[in-house]
Amino acid sequence: MSNKPSVADAINHLFERPGEPSFRRKGAEGNFQFVLPQSYYTDKYTNIKDEPTSRIPPDVYEIKEVSNIPDLLIPKSLSNKEMFSVFNEYHRSCAMKLVDIFLDAKNLDEFVSLAAYCKNVVNPYLYHYAFSIALLHRSDSKNIEVPSHCLSFPQLYFDRAIFARAREEENIIPKGSRDAIEIPRDYTASNLELEHRVAYFREDVGVNLHHWHWHLVYPLQGRDNIVRKDRRGELFYYMHQQIVARYNLERLCNNLARVKRLVDLREPIEEGYYPKLDNPIANRPWPSRHSNSRLSNLNREVDHVLVDIQDLERWRDRIFEAIHTGRYLVDGENKTEAFQIENGIDILGNMIESNVLSVNRTEYGNLHNHGHNLISYVHDPENNFGVMGDSATAMRDPAFYRWHAYINYMFEQYKHRLPPYTVQQLSFDGIQVTKIQVKTTGKPDNEISTFWQQADIDLSRGLDFADKEGIVYARVTHLQHAPFEYNITVNNEGNARMGTIRIFYAPKYDERGYPYFFTNQKGLFIELDRFTYNLNRGTNVIVRKSIQSSVTIPYEQTFRNLMNKPKGSAQEAAFTFCGCGWPQHMLVAKGNTSGFPCELFVMVTNYDKDKVTGTNSDKNCDDASSYCGIRDSKYPDKQPMGFPFDRLPRENVQTLQQFLTKNMNVLEIRIRFSEDIKASIQKKAT
Repeated sequence: MSNKPSVADAINHLFERPGEPSFRRKGAEGNFQFVLPQSYYTDKYTNIKDEPTSRIPPDVYEIKEVSNIPDLLIPKSLSNKEMFSVFNEYHRSCAMKLVDIFLDAKNLDEFVSLAAYCKNVVNPYLYHYAFSIALLHRSDSKNIEVPSHCLSFPQLYFDRAIFARAREEENIIPKGSRDAIEIPRDYTASNLELEHRVAYFREDVGVNLHHWHWHLVYPLQGRDNIVRKDRRGELFYYMHQQIVARYNLERLCNNLARVKRLVDLREPIEEGYYPKLDNPIANRPWPSRHSNSRLSNLNREVDHVLVDIQDLERWRDRIFEAIHTGRYLVDGENKTEAFQIENGIDILGNMIESNVLSVNRTEYGNLHNHGHNLISYVHDPENNFGVMGDSATAMRDPAFYRWHAYINYMFEQYKHRLPPYTVQQLSFDGIQVTKIQVKTTGKPDNEISTFWQQADIDLSRGLDFADKEGIVYARVTHLQHAPFEYNITVNNEGNARMGTIRIFYAPKYDERGYPYFFTNQKGLFIELDRFTYNLNRGTNVIVRKSIQSSVTIPYEQTFRNLMNKPKGSAQEAAFTFCGCGWPQHMLVAKGNTSGFPCELFVMVTNYDKDKVTGTNSDKNCDDASSYCGIRDSKYPDKQPMGFPFDRLPRENVQTLQQFLTKNMNVLEIRIRFSEDIKASIQKKAT
């Protein structure tokens, strides 16, 4: 006797095995099936409706026919075997047309019905992207979780060599006897290649999922209510600035210099990259880039991409002119407007990213996106693009960080023109941070412990046309830290009042072993947490756990499987996440075996000056508000993102200690790394 599946179950299964038609049975046991109207079958599958009977009766979800299927000419113009890039404007236009179709569905039943039809006829990657955006932005579906991208497209995250083994496990090994397929930590190269020292960061599943999901929440084009989110241009700047800062810290932990900005687009790119991934849609390996490759002009009619290196140089120069004059040219008008302190960084962020909110795309062009495009085709402008062309894989490539280091430099040039924060702007009268401690169970005070951790990830949802008898897991090894907590002592000389607690950290020494000047160190501060706290009169001891970070999403979310989520209202609600956020297991950098020295910075600011009116905090979707904002709400902090490190310091401040006011304090911490590998919980098919 089969159960009646919910709409949420149906939606989750529509993300499964993206290359398969929707009538194929879903689920690890083949125990879910859509019953489609006759008109939903393409000519190829007209006489193929059901798979052979399974031992387990399927849960059946009957799709109601939509009598008038909207015109899919534009979404279908990208063939089913073409690679899809979010940085390609033509590809995005095709996808956003499908998003519009999904958004216009009258109710959830029609939404699911259209999705079941489109899954059979639209490019699988384009379909997944459009379906995800619609799911996040429809009022009746936004509380239904978008499944983890690595479950639908594991080929974008794992060594291609494991998939032949996975099919062998599925087809030959009985489901109760299958072991997880372990992926070597050094599968793409070895430490003989210097850049490989930080491959664990660049190729981390959670890190790349964060980047993909952020661009899903903040698409470059589409309807105004989808694109025009509060401070989205500023958030583009800040989220990527934090990524570059974190990457630099990882490099320092591994005795590498900070990343070099990609300043000259005509010079060879020193770093090569061999991804060892397959593209699941195009059914070919992702191309590699040899060392010292040079960018070329692009003229790809099939992808509607015509861009020269000179175009990027011209757009770059015009943006720099706007930054240094403090004025930008308004689109369609022969006049300029001044950047205002209140929203200038937001305007600049939209301009550099080149989304549809840009003030003048004709004048300032498409710098960020076409930078990705030129790098992604550097191996061969006539071939298919490389990993820099996909938001799910771009962060694997060392060139990503060189390009974004340069993009960040442009934002810094703007920020450095703003007046420094005064002591009055930085202070919180009557508040003094008197002591900071970091505690990790079983470790010395002020020491954070890092190590390797294994995790098992279900591959079966992304293996098209595979035997549906049980699950096959991949076992990955990733960086992890022991849970820790902050103990912050704050003295309040006045009446009870609310404060905002801001926690950052940065390396104490540069690559030569010298202490930083503050002007160089400030851009390396990485946000760990931000939260509010009611400060009573007198001494307050604030205890905050690392897992409560406003930057990260929980560990379980990165490695989750929505098909196996806990049942029951309380547990199920606790398992529901927004999906956008930095992975908890990557909250802190690797450190080193001797204990990498960092400076932990704590600041308490006046919440009355920080609070934002009109917020509507969605508790199901605010885990990582620092990097992702809050769904359907304003950004939950009035201060500039990155405050107080986003501007040059006041006069005569040369060190971090000289920058401090009474409501700030600094603690030296050490991040000590162990080569120990903490085993995963062994998973077998059930």
